Amino acid sequence: MGALFVGVDGGGTSTRCVVARQSGEIAGRGRAGGANAVSVADPAANLLAALLAALDGLDHSRVAGGVFGLAGAEAMGGLAERAWKEAGLPGRPTVVPDMLVAFTGTTTQPDGTVLVAGTGAVGAHVHDWRVVRRADGWGWLLGDEGSGVWIGRRAVAAALTALDGRAAPTALVDDVAAAILGEGTGDRDRRDSAELARTIVAAVYARVAESGPAWLATLAPMTDAAAANGDPVAREILREGAALLCRTARAVRSEPPPRANGTDLPASGPLVLAGSLLTEPTVLAGLVRAELGEQAGADPASGGWLLAGDGAAGAAALALRAALPAGDPRALDAHRRLIAQRLGS
Repeated sequence: MGALFVGVDGGGTSTRCVVARQSGEIAGRGRAGGANAVSVADPAANLLAALLAALDGLDHSRVAGGVFGLAGAEAMGGLAERAWKEAGLPGRPTVVPDMLVAFTGTTTQPDGTVLVAGTGAVGAHVHDWRVVRRADGWGWLLGDEGSGVWIGRRAVAAALTALDGRAAPTALVDDVAAAILGEGTGDRDRRDSAELARTIVAAVYARVAESGPAWLATLAPMTDAAAANGDPVAREILREGAALLCRTARAVRSEPPPRANGTDLPASGPLVLAGSLLTEPTVLAGLVRAELGEQAGADPASGGWLLAGDGAAGAAALALRAALPAGDPRALDAHRRLIAQRLGS
């Protein structure tokens, strides 16, 4: 049956795994909970679950390499190796930044830029299939501007400031109460505003303690829906988030890092928009695409933007490239085939 190559894309909300043959044909897929060590209680268990699901029915001894795309790659090597060994796989996996596999899961171009906005948010400049510069991605407490967690936190804060009189009324008060407490407008009418605010605060802290800060990202779709329905406060949150995301993209695209010989790397290649907040038809995605619209184009190699494909397939493509000799045309053919097989196909 030939060698197998494993690719893992571990995000803040979910982990996806792809097992590919050397031809680029996908032999197995797996999915589990999030794998971000900052926002998830047990990322190693989710990595293992995704691996085992993708490898179900396949010969583990045929695995010839693996790449994990993970946030905080520098610190995640141990967790990836633990999951790899517990899955009974030979050798050791390579761990790379999650934004790199988002890029390689979308295009076979070696250079370009990627902007990710899902549970977290980060931008990166890619050269020769390596991340050579990044902006943001500093986690929910210190960064991840425009991310799902950032939006969810801002939505709760907006509801609280409306309840205590520091800001104008907003539909987010009822939306947040419904999402967190399961309460509708009728329940709210029977509550004192101060009591409701205290109840929301207690519930948010309890949910974050139980599920990690990534839970706040579950409030992003609610905020997006409020904006779509015309709530000005929700719209302003998304407008600010879009501006911050575009600032992140421009930081890594317009000012590439210097080469070792002192010359600059070209800011060429596609701009990949990744993460559910940018790839799904959200208000936020529309605002970001409108601001970056001048960069869109028919030819991605010339600098147009692309919606991200399957990051796990991108990780498997990197594993394949590492196993084949440099310049081997089979690597490019397999890479093309891998990313042509969209999620769920």
